[in-house]
Amino acid sequence: MDHLVFEVGTALLLVALAALVAGKFKISNVPLLIIIGMLVGPHAPTFGLIDLRFIESDEIIAFLGRVGILFLLFYLGLEFSVKKLMKSGRNIVTGGTYYILINAGMAMLYGFLLGLPLKEVLILTGIISFSSSAIVAKVLVDLKRTGNNETELILGIIMFEDIFLAVYLSVVSGLVLSSSGSVWGTLLSTFIAIGYMLIFFVIARKASGVLNKLFNITSDEIFIIVVFALLFFIAGFSETIHVAEAIGALLLGLVFSETEHSDRIEKLVIPFRDFFGAIFFFSFGLSIDPTTLGGAVWMVLGAVIITIIGNFAAGMIAGRKSGLSHRASANIGLTIVSRGEFSIILANLGIAGGLMPILTPFAALYVLTLAILGPILTKESKHIYNILNKVFKWTPPKVQKKQEKEVQ
Repeated sequence: MDHLVFEVGTALLLVALAALVAGKFKISNVPLLIIIGMLVGPHAPTFGLIDLRFIESDEIIAFLGRVGILFLLFYLGLEFSVKKLMKSGRNIVTGGTYYILINAGMAMLYGFLLGLPLKEVLILTGIISFSSSAIVAKVLVDLKRTGNNETELILGIIMFEDIFLAVYLSVVSGLVLSSSGSVWGTLLSTFIAIGYMLIFFVIARKASGVLNKLFNITSDEIFIIVVFALLFFIAGFSETIHVAEAIGALLLGLVFSETEHSDRIEKLVIPFRDFFGAIFFFSFGLSIDPTTLGGAVWMVLGAVIITIIGNFAAGMIAGRKSGLSHRASANIGLTIVSRGEFSIILANLGIAGGLMPILTPFAALYVLTLAILGPILTKESKHIYNILNKVFKWTPPKVQKKQEKEVQ
């Protein structure tokens, strides 16, 4: 443990380097952070005192990364209105359902076309079907799109995914690991998750006056201690009832968004969001061993293609059903392409159940590819839409110019 602080300092230096390069070229730092993390880690060489394997500090870096997810989703929650989200409940359920059906359906078909057994197909379907809330949140913040019309629906789809994810993970883990999980237990977990989320919506709508008084704290020091204590407690408690800790952070952010303290909290949170968020993507890269990726290239290529097509189609359908323009709908599909930590978790579940070893390198390379492509597709969504619009003639030129303000 003598070199623990030095190891963490070395990791932070690499994170800072990636951030500087990204800032220099005016690109998202997410892909660079993941790539740098992937190039070091357990398989990296050592240079005297500088140990790029990060063996002693691995758990600490991973924990700091988890903290980053909490701050990213908490901040995203602060940017939205619970009232608007509740009014959009029908659109969220409709959009989320289309998103799951299209992506899961295409993923399952792809698995059977590859000739995989049923259990492997179920794991592959989960790996491909669910987006990364952390990467999506980071990109929305980086590109200053939290105020866009379509972002409300994107947030809703993320929450819908989490509910479905809880059900899917319960069912698949029962099948793969042959646990004693029952249908009743799965349904109970689902109802608990839904009820838990509804409680936060009710608190946000009915208790904002009480919260305004409780958090009327003059000292910034005491104020931030109280807010962060609640953030970590709620996130941790959420995990104990099988609601993702990141969604717990998001829900708490939504509650605070309805109070008169939301602006003050945002200003205090931003530095922590940026710092710990960067560590998350670096630590995510650390979990990927590039020496194991070669055998899964062609399998990943097909999965990436169907993911981009499926996400774009689902985004267009969800957006148009919600009354959004074609361009805003295209933004939805191009924003939620990134895949992340859940895909890795599912792959590990498959390996624990004795399934095909190819699942691990497939998940790692698939996630890495979309973690890089996702932010690029989101940033270039305007140009991608303009190219497609020339083919499909969705929006007349005059109308398109008027819609520029809608998504800028």
